[in-house]
Amino acid sequence: MKKVIVGLGSCGIAAGAKKVYNELKQINKDNIFNLDQTSCIGMCYKEPLVEIVDETGSYIYGDVDEKRAHEIIERHVKGNEIIKDWVVKTEKFETSEHDFLKGQVKIALRDCGYINPEKIEEYEARDGYKGIRKIKDKNLTQQDVIQEILDSGIRGRGGGGFPTGLKWKFANQSVNNEKYIICNADEGDPGAFMDRSVLEGDPHAVLEGMMIGAYAIGATGGVIYCRAEYPLAIHRLNIAIKQAREKGYLGKNIFGINGFNFDIYVKEGAGAFVCGEETALIASVEGERGMPRKRPPFPAVSGLWKKPTNINNVETLANIPWIMHHGAKEFAKYGTDKSKGTKVFALTGKIKHGGLVEVPMGITIRDVIFKLGGGIQDNKKFKAVQLGGPSGGSLPESLIDTPVDYDSVNATGAIMGSGGMVVMDETTCMVDMARFFLDFTAKESCGKCTFCRIGTKRMLEILNRIVEGKGKDGDIEKLEELGEQIKANSLCGLGQTAPNPVLTAIKYFREEFEAHIYDKKCPALNCRPLITYEVNPNACTGCTLCAINCPVDCIDGAKKEIHYINQNDCIHCGTCFTKCNFNAIKLS
Repeated sequence: MKKVIVGLGSCGIAAGAKKVYNELKQINKDNIFNLDQTSCIGMCYKEPLVEIVDETGSYIYGDVDEKRAHEIIERHVKGNEIIKDWVVKTEKFETSEHDFLKGQVKIALRDCGYINPEKIEEYEARDGYKGIRKIKDKNLTQQDVIQEILDSGIRGRGGGGFPTGLKWKFANQSVNNEKYIICNADEGDPGAFMDRSVLEGDPHAVLEGMMIGAYAIGATGGVIYCRAEYPLAIHRLNIAIKQAREKGYLGKNIFGINGFNFDIYVKEGAGAFVCGEETALIASVEGERGMPRKRPPFPAVSGLWKKPTNINNVETLANIPWIMHHGAKEFAKYGTDKSKGTKVFALTGKIKHGGLVEVPMGITIRDVIFKLGGGIQDNKKFKAVQLGGPSGGSLPESLIDTPVDYDSVNATGAIMGSGGMVVMDETTCMVDMARFFLDFTAKESCGKCTFCRIGTKRMLEILNRIVEGKGKDGDIEKLEELGEQIKANSLCGLGQTAPNPVLTAIKYFREEFEAHIYDKKCPALNCRPLITYEVNPNACTGCTLCAINCPVDCIDGAKKEIHYINQNDCIHCGTCFTKCNFNAIKLS
Protein backbone atom coordinates (compact mmCIF):
# COMPACT_ATOMS: atom_id res chain seq x y z
CA MET A 1 0.00 0.00 0.00
CA LYS A 2 1.34 3.43 -0.94
CA LYS A 3 2.13 5.97 1.76
CA VAL A 4 1.04 9.61 1.59
CA ILE A 5 2.86 12.02 3.92
CA VAL A 6 1.91 15.67 4.45
CA GLY A 7 4.39 18.26 5.73
CA LEU A 8 2.75 19.66 8.84
CA GLY A 9 5.38 22.01 10.17
CA SER A 10 4.31 25.56 11.07
CA CYS A 11 5.33 26.82 7.63
CA GLY A 12 3.29 24.12 5.89
CA ILE A 13 0.26 24.68 8.10
CA ALA A 14 0.44 28.42 7.42
CA ALA A 15 0.47 27.68 3.68
CA GLY A 16 -2.63 25.46 3.93
CA ALA A 17 -1.19 21.99 4.58
CA LYS A 18 -3.74 21.24 7.31
CA LYS A 19 -6.55 21.72 4.79
CA VAL A 20 -4.76 19.39 2.38
CA TYR A 21 -4.29 16.81 5.15
CA ASN A 22 -7.97 16.94 6.09
CA GLU A 23 -8.94 16.62 2.42
CA LEU A 24 -6.72 13.56 2.06
CA LYS A 25 -8.39 12.03 5.13
CA GLN A 26 -11.73 12.40 3.39
CA ILE A 27 -10.37 10.92 0.16
CA ASN A 28 -8.92 8.00 2.15
CA LYS A 29 -12.10 6.98 3.93
CA ASP A 30 -11.81 3.56 2.23
CA ASN A 31 -8.16 3.20 3.36
CA ILE A 32 -6.63 3.07 -0.10
CA PHE A 33 -3.32 4.45 1.20
CA ASN A 34 -1.51 5.05 4.47
CA LEU A 35 -1.76 8.70 5.53
CA ASP A 36 0.90 10.17 7.80
CA GLN A 37 2.56 13.45 8.68
CA THR A 38 6.05 14.88 8.88
CA SER A 39 7.46 18.37 9.41
CA CYS A 40 9.40 20.99 7.43
CA ILE A 41 12.02 19.74 4.94
CA GLY A 42 13.29 23.28 4.36
CA MET A 43 11.57 23.90 1.03
CA CYS A 44 9.18 26.40 2.59
CA TYR A 45 8.69 28.30 -0.67
CA LYS A 46 6.99 25.20 -2.14
CA GLU A 47 4.64 24.47 0.76
CA PRO A 48 2.27 22.71 1.12
CA LEU A 49 4.31 19.58 0.40
CA VAL A 50 2.95 16.07 -0.03
CA GLU A 51 5.18 13.00 -0.34
CA ILE A 52 4.14 9.79 -2.08
CA VAL A 53 6.13 6.69 -1.19
CA ASP A 54 5.52 3.72 -3.49
CA GLU A 55 7.40 0.62 -4.60
CA THR A 56 9.61 2.70 -6.92
CA GLY A 57 10.71 5.36 -4.45
CA SER A 58 9.78 8.67 -2.84
CA TYR A 59 8.28 11.67 -4.66
CA ILE A 60 7.59 15.00 -2.99
CA TYR A 61 5.03 17.24 -4.66
CA GLY A 62 5.02 21.02 -4.08
CA ASP A 63 2.39 23.76 -4.08
CA VAL A 64 -0.30 21.20 -3.25
CA ASP A 65 -3.82 22.47 -2.61
CA GLU A 66 -7.02 20.44 -2.19
CA LYS A 67 -7.61 20.24 -5.93
CA ARG A 68 -4.05 19.17 -6.70
CA ALA A 69 -4.22 16.63 -3.87
CA HIS A 70 -7.17 14.94 -5.56
CA GLU A 71 -5.30 14.74 -8.85
CA ILE A 72 -2.15 13.35 -7.21
CA ILE A 73 -4.19 10.59 -5.59
CA GLU A 74 -6.03 9.75 -8.80
CA ARG A 75 -3.01 9.80 -11.09
CA HIS A 76 -0.13 8.70 -8.86
CA VAL A 77 -1.62 6.66 -6.01
CA LYS A 78 -4.37 4.98 -8.03
CA GLY A 79 -2.98 5.22 -11.57
CA ASN A 80 0.76 4.79 -10.85
CA GLU A 81 1.51 7.89 -12.95
CA ILE A 82 4.26 10.12 -11.57
CA ILE A 83 3.38 13.75 -12.32
CA LYS A 84 6.92 14.91 -13.01
CA ASP A 85 6.10 18.60 -13.48
CA TRP A 86 4.80 18.82 -9.92
CA VAL A 87 7.56 16.80 -8.23
CA VAL A 88 10.07 19.00 -6.37
CA LYS A 89 12.24 16.30 -4.78
CA THR A 90 13.05 12.70 -5.67
CA GLU A 91 16.08 10.45 -6.13
CA LYS A 92 14.71 9.16 -9.45
CA PHE A 93 15.18 12.20 -11.68
CA GLU A 94 16.29 15.81 -11.61
CA THR A 95 13.57 18.27 -10.62
CA SER A 96 13.17 22.02 -11.07
CA GLU A 97 14.43 22.45 -7.48
CA HIS A 98 17.70 20.63 -8.08
CA ASP A 99 19.84 23.68 -7.30
CA PHE A 100 18.15 24.21 -3.93
CA LEU A 101 18.98 20.67 -2.88
CA LYS A 102 22.43 20.39 -4.45
CA GLY A 103 25.27 21.29 -2.13
CA GLN A 104 23.32 20.82 1.09
CA VAL A 105 24.71 18.52 3.78
CA LYS A 106 22.11 17.71 6.39
CA ILE A 107 23.33 16.88 9.87
CA ALA A 108 21.27 19.06 12.21
CA LEU A 109 18.30 18.71 9.82
CA ARG A 110 18.97 15.05 9.02
CA ASP A 111 15.56 13.78 10.15
CA CYS A 112 13.39 16.84 9.48
CA GLY A 113 10.87 15.92 6.81
CA TYR A 114 11.87 12.24 6.93
CA ILE A 115 10.13 11.10 10.11
CA ASN A 116 6.89 11.60 11.92
CA PRO A 117 8.21 13.68 14.85
CA GLU A 118 5.54 12.25 17.14
CA LYS A 119 6.79 8.65 16.71
CA ILE A 120 9.93 7.74 18.65
CA GLU A 121 10.31 4.50 16.69
CA GLU A 122 10.83 6.47 13.47
CA TYR A 123 13.62 8.49 15.10
CA GLU A 124 15.24 5.28 16.32
CA ALA A 125 14.96 3.72 12.85
CA ARG A 126 17.25 6.49 11.56
CA ASP A 127 20.03 5.87 14.11
CA GLY A 128 18.26 7.76 16.86
CA TYR A 129 19.63 7.26 20.39
CA LYS A 130 22.68 5.42 19.03
CA GLY A 131 24.90 8.32 20.09
CA ILE A 132 23.93 8.00 23.75
CA ARG A 133 24.01 4.18 23.56
CA LYS A 134 27.61 4.37 22.35
CA ILE A 135 28.57 5.73 25.77
CA LYS A 136 27.35 2.52 27.40
CA ASP A 137 28.56 0.16 24.67
CA LYS A 138 32.07 1.64 24.54
CA ASN A 139 32.23 2.35 28.28
CA LEU A 140 33.09 5.99 27.56
CA THR A 141 33.97 8.32 30.43
CA GLN A 142 32.81 11.91 30.74
CA GLN A 143 36.24 13.03 29.56
CA ASP A 144 35.99 10.71 26.53
CA VAL A 145 32.73 12.33 25.46
CA ILE A 146 34.06 15.86 25.99
CA GLN A 147 37.19 15.03 23.99
CA GLU A 148 35.05 13.71 21.11
CA ILE A 149 33.14 16.99 21.00
CA LEU A 150 36.38 18.97 21.23
CA ASP A 151 37.89 16.93 18.38
CA SER A 152 34.83 17.57 16.21
CA GLY A 153 35.51 21.32 16.37
CA ILE A 154 31.84 22.18 16.74
CA ARG A 155 31.24 25.73 17.96
CA GLY A 156 28.03 27.02 19.50
CA ARG A 157 25.43 27.59 16.80
CA GLY A 158 23.57 30.19 18.83
CA GLY A 159 25.68 33.11 17.68
CA GLY A 160 28.73 33.43 19.89
CA GLY A 161 30.58 30.53 18.29
CA PHE A 162 32.25 29.41 21.53
CA PRO A 163 33.72 25.88 21.28
CA THR A 164 31.07 23.50 22.60
CA GLY A 165 33.51 20.95 23.97
CA LEU A 166 35.34 23.64 25.93
CA LYS A 167 32.05 24.86 27.36
CA TRP A 168 31.24 21.34 28.51
CA LYS A 169 34.73 20.95 29.96
CA PHE A 170 34.29 24.03 32.17
CA ALA A 171 30.95 22.75 33.48
CA ASN A 172 32.41 19.29 34.05
CA GLN A 173 35.24 20.75 36.13
CA SER A 174 32.82 22.53 38.48
CA VAL A 175 32.53 20.32 41.53
CA ASN A 176 28.90 19.97 42.57
CA ASN A 177 26.45 17.10 42.90
CA GLU A 178 23.71 19.18 41.30
CA LYS A 179 24.21 20.46 37.78
CA TYR A 180 21.92 21.46 34.92
CA ILE A 181 21.91 21.56 31.16
CA ILE A 182 19.62 24.00 29.36
CA CYS A 183 18.51 24.08 25.73
CA ASN A 184 18.08 27.68 24.60
CA ALA A 185 15.14 27.58 22.18
CA ASP A 186 14.09 31.19 22.71
CA GLU A 187 16.13 33.14 20.18
CA GLY A 188 13.96 35.70 18.44
CA ASP A 189 15.77 36.45 15.17
CA PRO A 190 14.97 34.89 11.78
CA GLY A 191 17.33 32.07 12.60
CA ALA A 192 14.93 30.98 15.33
CA PHE A 193 12.77 29.74 12.46
CA MET A 194 15.43 27.05 12.16
CA ASP A 195 15.31 26.24 15.88
CA ARG A 196 11.54 25.95 15.76
CA SER A 197 11.70 23.67 12.72
CA VAL A 198 14.12 21.28 14.45
CA LEU A 199 11.97 21.18 17.58
CA GLU A 200 8.88 20.52 15.46
CA GLY A 201 10.53 18.05 13.10
CA ASP A 202 13.09 16.17 15.21
CA PRO A 203 12.51 16.76 18.93
CA HIS A 204 14.24 13.53 19.98
CA ALA A 205 17.52 14.75 18.44
CA VAL A 206 17.49 17.66 20.89
CA LEU A 207 16.62 15.38 23.80
CA GLU A 208 19.43 12.99 22.90
CA GLY A 209 21.87 15.88 22.53
CA MET A 210 20.92 17.05 26.00
CA MET A 211 21.34 13.53 27.40
CA ILE A 212 24.86 13.29 25.98
CA GLY A 213 25.73 16.74 27.29
CA ALA A 214 24.26 15.91 30.69
CA TYR A 215 26.39 12.78 30.94
CA ALA A 216 29.51 14.73 29.93
CA ILE A 217 29.12 17.43 32.57
CA GLY A 218 27.39 15.34 35.24
CA ALA A 219 24.00 17.06 35.09
CA THR A 220 20.87 15.58 36.64
CA GLY A 221 18.31 18.08 35.36
CA GLY A 222 17.54 19.51 31.94
CA VAL A 223 15.39 22.44 30.85
CA ILE A 224 14.23 23.31 27.34
CA TYR A 225 13.50 27.03 27.41
CA CYS A 226 11.10 27.58 24.51
CA ARG A 227 9.05 30.64 23.69
CA ALA A 228 5.31 30.12 24.12
CA GLU A 229 4.75 31.45 20.58
CA TYR A 230 5.93 28.03 19.32
CA PRO A 231 2.91 25.92 20.39
CA LEU A 232 3.52 23.13 17.88
CA ALA A 233 7.16 22.81 18.94
CA ILE A 234 6.16 22.67 22.61
CA HIS A 235 3.44 20.11 21.85
CA ARG A 236 5.85 17.79 20.04
CA LEU A 237 8.59 18.28 22.63
CA ASN A 238 6.25 17.19 25.40
CA ILE A 239 5.19 14.14 23.37
CA ALA A 240 8.85 13.25 22.83
CA ILE A 241 9.69 13.67 26.53
CA LYS A 242 6.73 11.47 27.50
CA GLN A 243 7.81 8.79 25.01
CA ALA A 244 11.41 8.91 26.25
CA ARG A 245 10.28 8.51 29.84
CA GLU A 246 8.05 5.56 28.94
CA LYS A 247 10.99 3.80 27.30
CA GLY A 248 13.27 4.50 30.25
CA TYR A 249 15.42 6.98 28.32
CA LEU A 250 14.79 9.59 31.00
CA GLY A 251 14.83 8.91 34.72
CA LYS A 252 17.25 6.80 36.74
CA ASN A 253 20.22 4.85 35.36
CA ILE A 254 19.17 5.69 31.83
CA PHE A 255 20.47 3.50 29.00
CA GLY A 256 21.91 1.19 31.62
CA ILE A 257 24.56 3.71 32.64
CA ASN A 258 24.86 3.18 36.37
CA GLY A 259 24.36 6.39 38.33
CA PHE A 260 23.27 8.44 35.31
CA ASN A 261 20.01 9.97 36.48
CA PHE A 262 18.59 12.66 34.22
CA ASP A 263 15.24 14.17 33.31
CA ILE A 264 14.00 17.09 31.19
CA TYR A 265 11.08 19.49 31.27
CA VAL A 266 9.93 22.34 29.04
CA LYS A 267 9.83 25.89 30.38
CA GLU A 268 7.72 28.25 28.29
CA GLY A 269 9.14 31.74 27.89
CA ALA A 270 7.33 34.98 27.11
CA GLY A 271 9.31 35.64 23.93
CA ALA A 272 11.69 38.28 25.25
CA PHE A 273 14.64 38.66 22.88
CA VAL A 274 16.97 39.37 25.80
CA CYS A 275 16.28 35.87 27.15
CA GLY A 276 18.42 34.52 24.37
CA GLU A 277 21.28 35.72 26.60
CA GLU A 278 22.32 32.99 29.01
CA THR A 279 22.02 34.74 32.35
CA ALA A 280 18.73 36.45 31.42
CA LEU A 281 17.37 33.06 30.39
CA ILE A 282 18.42 31.57 33.72
CA ALA A 283 16.70 34.41 35.59
CA SER A 284 13.50 33.74 33.65
CA VAL A 285 13.60 29.99 34.40
CA GLU A 286 13.97 30.87 38.07
CA GLY A 287 10.80 32.96 37.90
CA GLU A 288 12.47 36.35 37.85
CA ARG A 289 12.33 39.05 35.21
CA GLY A 290 14.57 38.14 32.29
CA MET A 291 17.54 40.46 32.82
CA PRO A 292 21.24 39.69 32.35
CA ARG A 293 23.55 39.23 35.31
CA LYS A 294 27.18 40.20 35.71
CA ARG A 295 29.77 37.65 34.73
CA PRO A 296 31.83 36.20 36.35
CA PRO A 297 30.70 33.97 37.82
CA PHE A 298 29.84 32.27 34.56
CA PRO A 299 26.95 29.78 34.34
CA ALA A 300 29.44 26.88 34.23
CA VAL A 301 30.28 27.79 37.83
CA SER A 302 27.05 29.40 39.07
CA GLY A 303 24.02 29.19 36.81
CA LEU A 304 20.52 27.88 37.39
CA TRP A 305 19.73 27.97 41.12
CA LYS A 306 23.40 28.97 41.53
CA LYS A 307 24.46 25.51 40.41
CA PRO A 308 26.89 24.73 37.53
CA THR A 309 24.93 25.01 34.30
CA ASN A 310 25.64 24.45 30.63
CA ILE A 311 23.55 26.19 27.97
CA ASN A 312 23.48 25.22 24.29
CA ASN A 313 21.06 26.20 21.58
CA VAL A 314 18.84 23.88 19.53
CA GLU A 315 21.09 23.50 16.48
CA THR A 316 24.16 22.76 18.58
CA LEU A 317 22.39 20.01 20.50
CA ALA A 318 20.86 18.52 17.35
CA ASN A 319 24.38 17.98 15.98
CA ILE A 320 25.69 16.17 19.07
CA PRO A 321 24.04 12.72 18.57
CA TRP A 322 25.31 12.60 14.97
CA ILE A 323 28.85 13.45 16.10
CA MET A 324 28.81 10.78 18.80
CA HIS A 325 27.42 8.15 16.44
CA HIS A 326 29.53 8.91 13.35
CA GLY A 327 32.63 10.27 15.07
CA ALA A 328 34.38 13.61 15.38
CA LYS A 329 36.42 13.10 12.21
CA GLU A 330 33.32 12.69 10.05
CA PHE A 331 31.92 15.98 11.33
CA ALA A 332 35.24 17.81 11.09
CA LYS A 333 35.73 16.90 7.44
CA TYR A 334 33.11 19.54 6.64
CA GLY A 335 33.82 23.24 7.02
CA THR A 336 37.01 25.22 7.47
CA ASP A 337 39.99 25.08 9.82
CA LYS A 338 38.31 27.15 12.53
CA SER A 339 34.63 26.56 11.70
CA LYS A 340 33.90 22.86 11.44
CA GLY A 341 30.75 21.12 10.30
CA THR A 342 27.65 22.57 8.74
CA LYS A 343 25.43 25.57 9.42
CA VAL A 344 21.70 25.96 8.99
CA PHE A 345 20.45 29.23 7.50
CA ALA A 346 16.94 30.61 7.35
CA LEU A 347 16.67 32.37 4.00
CA THR A 348 14.15 35.18 3.90
CA GLY A 349 13.54 38.56 2.34
CA LYS A 350 13.73 39.27 -1.40
CA ILE A 351 14.87 35.76 -2.33
CA LYS A 352 13.17 33.28 -4.63
CA HIS A 353 13.65 30.17 -2.51
CA GLY A 354 12.86 31.18 1.04
CA GLY A 355 13.31 28.42 3.58
CA LEU A 356 15.93 26.39 5.43
CA VAL A 357 19.25 25.23 4.03
CA GLU A 358 22.09 23.37 5.72
CA VAL A 359 25.48 23.85 4.12
CA PRO A 360 29.12 23.14 4.96
CA MET A 361 30.89 26.01 6.69
CA GLY A 362 33.03 27.94 4.24
CA ILE A 363 30.49 28.17 1.44
CA THR A 364 30.23 31.73 0.13
CA ILE A 365 27.29 34.02 0.69
CA ARG A 366 26.95 34.22 -3.09
CA ASP A 367 26.43 30.47 -3.41
CA VAL A 368 23.86 30.40 -0.63
CA ILE A 369 21.83 33.22 -2.17
CA PHE A 370 22.18 32.55 -5.88
CA LYS A 371 22.67 28.80 -6.12
CA LEU A 372 20.56 27.41 -3.30
CA GLY A 373 18.31 30.43 -2.83
CA GLY A 374 17.66 30.87 -6.54
CA GLY A 375 18.63 34.54 -6.60
CA ILE A 376 16.57 37.67 -6.15
CA GLN A 377 12.81 37.83 -6.61
CA ASP A 378 11.57 39.34 -9.88
CA ASN A 379 15.18 39.21 -11.13
CA LYS A 380 16.00 42.49 -9.42
CA LYS A 381 19.50 43.51 -8.43
CA PHE A 382 21.03 42.16 -5.24
CA LYS A 383 21.86 44.95 -2.82
CA ALA A 384 22.65 43.60 0.63
CA VAL A 385 22.21 40.73 3.05
CA GLN A 386 21.60 41.00 6.77
CA LEU A 387 23.45 38.28 8.68
CA GLY A 388 22.87 37.48 12.33
CA GLY A 389 19.31 38.70 12.81
CA PRO A 390 18.31 42.00 14.46
CA SER A 391 21.74 42.27 16.09
CA GLY A 392 23.61 41.38 12.93
CA GLY A 393 25.02 43.47 10.15
CA SER A 394 24.19 44.34 6.55
CA LEU A 395 26.80 43.38 4.00
CA PRO A 396 26.98 44.88 0.47
CA GLU A 397 27.42 43.19 -2.90
CA SER A 398 31.19 43.75 -2.72
CA LEU A 399 31.35 41.24 0.16
CA ILE A 400 29.09 38.62 -1.39
CA ASP A 401 32.00 36.20 -1.80
CA THR A 402 32.71 36.20 1.94
CA PRO A 403 32.98 32.61 3.22
CA VAL A 404 30.33 31.69 5.72
CA ASP A 405 32.38 30.93 8.82
CA TYR A 406 32.64 32.61 12.20
CA ASP A 407 35.90 34.47 11.67
CA SER A 408 35.19 35.69 8.13
CA VAL A 409 31.71 36.92 8.97
CA ASN A 410 32.81 38.61 12.21
CA ALA A 411 35.57 40.42 10.31
CA THR A 412 32.96 42.21 8.20
CA GLY A 413 31.17 43.67 11.24
CA ALA A 414 28.26 41.24 10.96
CA ILE A 415 27.79 38.13 13.10
CA MET A 416 26.79 34.57 12.33
CA GLY A 417 24.00 34.69 14.87
CA SER A 418 21.72 31.67 14.91
CA GLY A 419 21.53 31.63 11.13
CA GLY A 420 19.25 34.38 9.85
CA MET A 421 19.95 35.58 6.33
CA VAL A 422 17.71 38.44 5.15
CA VAL A 423 18.24 39.24 1.48
CA MET A 424 17.60 42.76 0.14
CA ASP A 425 17.24 44.08 -3.39
CA GLU A 426 17.64 47.48 -5.03
CA THR A 427 14.29 48.70 -3.66
CA THR A 428 15.49 48.37 -0.07
CA CYS A 429 16.48 51.54 1.73
CA MET A 430 19.41 50.76 3.96
CA VAL A 431 18.67 53.67 6.28
CA ASP A 432 15.13 52.45 6.82
CA MET A 433 16.35 48.86 7.20
CA ALA A 434 18.80 49.94 9.92
CA ARG A 435 15.96 51.85 11.59
CA PHE A 436 13.72 48.76 11.40
CA PHE A 437 16.19 46.46 13.16
CA LEU A 438 17.16 49.06 15.76
CA ASP A 439 13.49 49.66 16.53
CA PHE A 440 13.24 45.97 17.42
CA THR A 441 16.31 45.83 19.65
CA ALA A 442 15.41 49.12 21.38
CA LYS A 443 11.99 47.72 22.28
CA GLU A 444 13.51 44.43 23.42
CA SER A 445 16.07 46.06 25.72
CA CYS A 446 15.48 44.93 29.28
CA GLY A 447 16.42 48.42 30.47
CA LYS A 448 19.11 47.38 32.93
CA CYS A 449 22.00 49.19 31.22
CA THR A 450 21.79 52.93 30.66
CA PHE A 451 23.70 52.78 27.39
CA CYS A 452 21.40 50.16 25.90
CA ARG A 453 18.17 51.54 27.39
CA ILE A 454 18.76 55.19 26.51
CA GLY A 455 21.37 54.98 23.78
CA THR A 456 19.31 52.82 21.43
CA LYS A 457 16.37 55.20 21.84
CA ARG A 458 18.51 58.21 20.97
CA MET A 459 19.83 56.38 17.90
CA LEU A 460 16.30 55.45 16.89
CA GLU A 461 15.17 59.08 17.22
CA ILE A 462 17.94 60.19 14.87
CA LEU A 463 17.10 57.48 12.32
CA ASN A 464 13.40 58.37 12.45
CA ARG A 465 14.28 61.99 11.70
CA ILE A 466 16.48 60.97 8.79
CA VAL A 467 13.85 58.81 7.05
CA GLU A 468 11.30 61.60 7.58
CA GLY A 469 13.52 64.04 5.71
CA LYS A 470 14.55 65.94 8.82
CA GLY A 471 18.13 64.71 9.07
CA LYS A 472 20.85 67.23 9.75
CA ASP A 473 24.59 67.62 9.55
CA GLY A 474 26.38 65.58 12.23
CA ASP A 475 23.69 62.89 12.51
CA ILE A 476 25.88 60.19 10.97
CA GLU A 477 28.75 60.95 13.31
CA LYS A 478 26.40 60.99 16.30
CA LEU A 479 25.02 57.58 15.32
CA GLU A 480 28.55 56.19 15.09
CA GLU A 481 29.54 57.63 18.45
CA LEU A 482 26.43 56.37 20.21
CA GLY A 483 26.77 52.96 18.59
CA GLU A 484 30.34 52.47 19.73
CA GLN A 485 29.51 53.59 23.27
CA ILE A 486 26.56 51.17 23.48
CA LYS A 487 28.72 48.30 22.24
CA ALA A 488 31.49 49.04 24.70
CA ASN A 489 29.39 49.62 27.81
CA SER A 490 26.40 47.29 27.68
CA LEU A 491 26.32 44.30 30.00
CA CYS A 492 24.99 41.59 27.70
CA GLY A 493 25.14 40.48 24.09
CA LEU A 494 21.91 42.23 23.15
CA GLY A 495 23.24 45.67 23.98
CA GLN A 496 26.73 44.91 22.72
CA THR A 497 25.40 43.96 19.27
CA ALA A 498 22.28 46.15 19.04
CA PRO A 499 24.05 48.96 17.10
CA ASN A 500 25.47 46.51 14.50
CA PRO A 501 22.74 47.03 11.87
CA VAL A 502 23.25 50.79 11.99
CA LEU A 503 27.04 50.75 12.13
CA THR A 504 27.39 48.31 9.23
CA ALA A 505 24.84 50.23 7.18
CA ILE A 506 26.84 53.43 7.70
CA LYS A 507 30.09 51.60 6.98
CA TYR A 508 28.95 50.12 3.67
CA PHE A 509 26.12 52.43 2.58
CA ARG A 510 27.16 55.84 3.92
CA GLU A 511 26.17 57.54 0.67
CA GLU A 512 22.53 56.61 1.31
CA PHE A 513 22.59 58.29 4.70
CA GLU A 514 24.17 61.38 3.11
CA ALA A 515 21.53 61.46 0.37
CA HIS A 516 18.76 61.38 2.97
CA ILE A 517 20.33 64.12 5.07
CA TYR A 518 21.84 66.51 2.52
CA ASP A 519 19.90 65.88 -0.70
CA LYS A 520 16.60 65.08 0.99
CA LYS A 521 16.28 62.07 -1.33
CA CYS A 522 15.89 58.35 -0.76
CA PRO A 523 17.90 56.62 -3.52
CA ALA A 524 15.83 53.44 -3.11
CA LEU A 525 12.59 55.44 -3.46
CA ASN A 526 11.34 53.86 -0.26
CA CYS A 527 11.00 56.69 2.28
CA ARG A 528 7.81 58.49 1.27
CA PRO A 529 8.61 61.91 2.77
CA LEU A 530 11.68 62.01 0.50
CA ILE A 531 9.93 60.93 -2.70
CA THR A 532 8.67 63.34 -5.33
CA TYR A 533 5.51 62.17 -7.12
CA GLU A 534 4.97 63.43 -10.67
CA VAL A 535 2.60 62.60 -13.51
CA ASN A 536 4.13 61.11 -16.64
CA PRO A 537 2.29 62.96 -19.42
CA ASN A 538 3.02 60.17 -21.91
CA ALA A 539 1.20 57.61 -19.78
CA CYS A 540 -1.60 59.65 -18.20
CA THR A 541 -5.08 58.91 -19.64
CA GLY A 542 -6.94 61.47 -17.57
CA CYS A 543 -8.97 58.81 -15.78
CA THR A 544 -9.07 61.06 -12.66
CA LEU A 545 -8.49 58.19 -10.20
CA CYS A 546 -5.46 59.94 -8.70
CA ALA A 547 -7.34 63.22 -8.25
CA ILE A 548 -10.42 61.57 -6.79
CA ASN A 549 -8.36 59.66 -4.20
CA CYS A 550 -5.88 62.41 -3.28
CA PRO A 551 -6.55 63.25 0.40
CA VAL A 552 -5.39 66.87 0.04
CA ASP A 553 -6.79 67.69 -3.43
CA CYS A 554 -3.40 68.63 -4.84
CA ILE A 555 -3.92 67.01 -8.27
CA ASP A 556 -5.40 69.13 -11.07
CA GLY A 557 -6.70 68.16 -14.51
CA ALA A 558 -9.94 67.64 -16.36
CA LYS A 559 -11.26 64.21 -17.32
CA LYS A 560 -9.37 62.64 -20.25
CA GLU A 561 -6.71 65.31 -19.97
CA ILE A 562 -3.21 65.13 -18.53
CA HIS A 563 -3.14 65.70 -14.77
CA TYR A 564 -0.60 67.62 -12.69
CA ILE A 565 0.52 67.37 -9.06
CA ASN A 566 0.94 70.59 -7.09
CA GLN A 567 4.24 69.92 -5.32
CA ASN A 568 3.69 72.67 -2.75
CA ASP A 569 0.56 70.94 -1.42
CA CYS A 570 1.64 67.30 -1.87
CA ILE A 571 2.06 65.44 1.43
CA HIS A 572 3.95 62.50 -0.15
CA CYS A 573 1.36 59.94 0.94
CA GLY A 574 1.74 57.87 -2.24
CA THR A 575 -2.00 57.38 -2.77
CA CYS A 576 -1.80 58.55 -6.38
CA PHE A 577 0.93 55.99 -7.09
CA THR A 578 -1.02 53.07 -5.62
CA LYS A 579 -4.34 54.05 -7.26
CA CYS A 580 -3.06 54.70 -10.79
CA ASN A 581 -3.86 51.82 -13.16
CA PHE A 582 -1.60 53.03 -15.99
CA ASN A 583 1.78 53.46 -14.25
CA ALA A 584 1.51 57.16 -14.96
CA ILE A 585 2.91 58.31 -11.61
CA LYS A 586 6.69 58.45 -11.65
CA LEU A 587 8.85 58.66 -8.56
CA SER A 588 12.08 60.54 -8.06
